Amino acid sequence: MTATRLGALAGADAPLHALAERLLALAEAGLPAMYLPGAETFVFTRVGTVAPDGTRRLEQRGTSTRYAAITALGARFLPEERQRALFGGRTAEEFTGLLVQRLPGVANLGDAALIAWAAAETGHPKLSDALARVAELDLPGRPQYTVEAAWVLSALTAARAAVDVEGRLAAARARLLAARTGDGPLFAHATGPGLVPGYRSHVACFADQTYPLQALARLHASGGDPEALEAADACATRICALQGDGGQWWWHYDARHGGVVEGYPVYSVHQHAMAPTALFDLAEAGGTDFGAHIRRGLRWMTDVPELAGPAGPPREPMIREDFGVTWRKVHRGDPKKAVRAARGLTTRVAPHTRLTPLDRLFRPLSVDRECRPYEFGWLLFAWLGGPQR
Repeated sequence: MTATRLGALAGADAPLHALAERLLALAEAGLPAMYLPGAETFVFTRVGTVAPDGTRRLEQRGTSTRYAAITALGARFLPEERQRALFGGRTAEEFTGLLVQRLPGVANLGDAALIAWAAAETGHPKLSDALARVAELDLPGRPQYTVEAAWVLSALTAARAAVDVEGRLAAARARLLAARTGDGPLFAHATGPGLVPGYRSHVACFADQTYPLQALARLHASGGDPEALEAADACATRICALQGDGGQWWWHYDARHGGVVEGYPVYSVHQHAMAPTALFDLAEAGGTDFGAHIRRGLRWMTDVPELAGPAGPPREPMIREDFGVTWRKVHRGDPKKAVRAARGLTTRVAPHTRLTPLDRLFRPLSVDRECRPYEFGWLLFAWLGGPQR
């Protein structure tokens, strides 16, 4: 299983294969520093700071159940002993067991869905309990954020071979398909009104596309659902058509018309993990093969046009083995995300308006020097995963 995706990359582009191997090694090296042994969980983020003497170091901030579950989902593909190096001596299955035990105190639907998904993938004996907690949090008729609705569907899809979830699966499937805007291929930010202010209800992010298309592709792979596969394929086709010339996966879209509202920030996790994960799952389910777009996006990690100088390498690399991280994103540095806000408001009434002077005023030259565990979790998932059984 583990050779399929990396093997295909080796055949298509040897330098990119070396880059993927480099990133995977970095994930295994970096994740132990994000683990908190006493709390048995992962930090929310590691942030690069500069001391008065100019020394750069990384600070750990917060904790995240969500990121812990994503890390378990990805790390389960590693050999057992290498899993233990990431989870304080535990395997991914054993660590998932800790997360399942904590589910009564989990109040967020997305967190619970990810834990249930991990429980299903690792064959945890209390999968039914995990799914019951998801059901308690996922009240019928209540709008949910599209990303979390997609994780619910992925969890139920992974569980269907072990537990009878068909009724809930059908409802989760219908909800996600209905989250598309009009007849377009893109998904809205929420599955219904009330969660997003009206002035930006048309704006959806990259995650709102990749997680649904992944969930729908995996649903088809688990039992045959041509309508789900068609929806996933249409979404992927559109975001791939919009991919930047430098391989960038843009951040905000107009879900009504399928255009880009605001491209920045460009996130490393989208380039090396989230887009590959979703597009690999789509191709392996029988959908379109967007391998060329995966490779173009991965190449951005070392060929970052936003940071390129007049000649030679970028002013600052996004990959920092010396710190055990990949820097999180390249962004405009605009105060309070002013460009996104301006374009969101404008495109509400004039969908194709670009406000191009903003591109000159706020150029994407800033680097967000932080790294979060889920970035490495999805990286492992993307490149070490394989065809659904």
